[in-house]
Amino acid sequence: MAKERIYLDWNATAPLMAAARSVMVDALALTGNPNSVHAEGRAARAVIETARREVASLVGATSANVIFTAGATEAANLALTPSYRMGKAPLQIGRLYVSAIEHPAVREAGRFAPEQLSEIPVTAAGLTDLAALEQLLAAHDATKGLPLVAVMAVNNETGIVQPFQEAAAIVHKFGGLLLVDAVQAAGRIPLDMEEIGADFLIFSAHKLGGPKGAGALIARGETLMPAPLIRGGGQEKGHRAGTENVAAIAGFGAAAAWARTGLEARNAAIGALRDRLEKGMRKVAPDLVIHGETVGRVANTSFFTLPGLKAETGQIAFDLEGIAVSAGSACSSGKVGASYVLTAMGRDAKMGALRISLGVDTTPAEIDRAVDILGRIAGRRKLAGEAA
Repeated sequence: MAKERIYLDWNATAPLMAAARSVMVDALALTGNPNSVHAEGRAARAVIETARREVASLVGATSANVIFTAGATEAANLALTPSYRMGKAPLQIGRLYVSAIEHPAVREAGRFAPEQLSEIPVTAAGLTDLAALEQLLAAHDATKGLPLVAVMAVNNETGIVQPFQEAAAIVHKFGGLLLVDAVQAAGRIPLDMEEIGADFLIFSAHKLGGPKGAGALIARGETLMPAPLIRGGGQEKGHRAGTENVAAIAGFGAAAAWARTGLEARNAAIGALRDRLEKGMRKVAPDLVIHGETVGRVANTSFFTLPGLKAETGQIAFDLEGIAVSAGSACSSGKVGASYVLTAMGRDAKMGALRISLGVDTTPAEIDRAVDILGRIAGRRKLAGEAA
């Protein structure tokens, strides 16, 4: 009998939680278009507005400032544009500054031309270099428009918590706008719109236990907004046209409601499992290198390199043993290669790295099995003469 598979890739996507599934099933039974004024339409609209309040509450935002999208990538492309409006007046963005470890959805720069993009370096510890950010903004040519800066809250590969609040102070000192990708932070660290100081936040439902295909851009206010990416019928107050995906949005709301409760206890439990994992891995593979362990990380993520073992080989070996892990980000259609995050940190990225990310359903037995398999993989590496 085949062994039951173990899922340790929660940063790629979290399993759909029961509460989200339940409200989605109910929403699928609704007939009306949420933009219709009859009773059926109003029932669908009520589901969307309930979800909007739940998503806003996740970060202490105003529900009117939540724009639902088809995912975080669309939310990023909506925000990453040179064309903004302050009320009815156009506002020009002259340049985009993006940290070197941003998710590809942000690194691709949205609607900015390549020559309008500048990269913010990171330190060897994997943190956005705030001194470099300040230098870049000090040299910004304000005659071409305001600077827009994108700095993520938590890196999707390393799990390192970025200095996004400090970045906000620097950005606003120079009159710029800040976009924070909070996809990996939601439900893992406390988030408050005002305390963060960001002008815009990006979220994704499926990282929280909601469905794939739903996301949001949350603005700090209603006055400053990017030009629409998708135009048409004027849904989402004209910021994102197209009939809303009622069921996916309902699931997103349920996941957001869950994510903002019990955070401290959840982190303690998951963090203890991550510590158990890393202690065990060091025991069976003493030469293991854990990236980001010297700075603050979210509790669920371990990103590591086993010298002499290609990340792709390790990922396949785990998969054959019934365990799902990742070789870095799961955002490139299955591609496995050198980690751009490690490269940005100045690390040797040729062998890549494996990412194990845990969730609320992870058990000590699953952790122990992962450690046992890693030990066997490390042993085969040495027997094959692959050790560094």
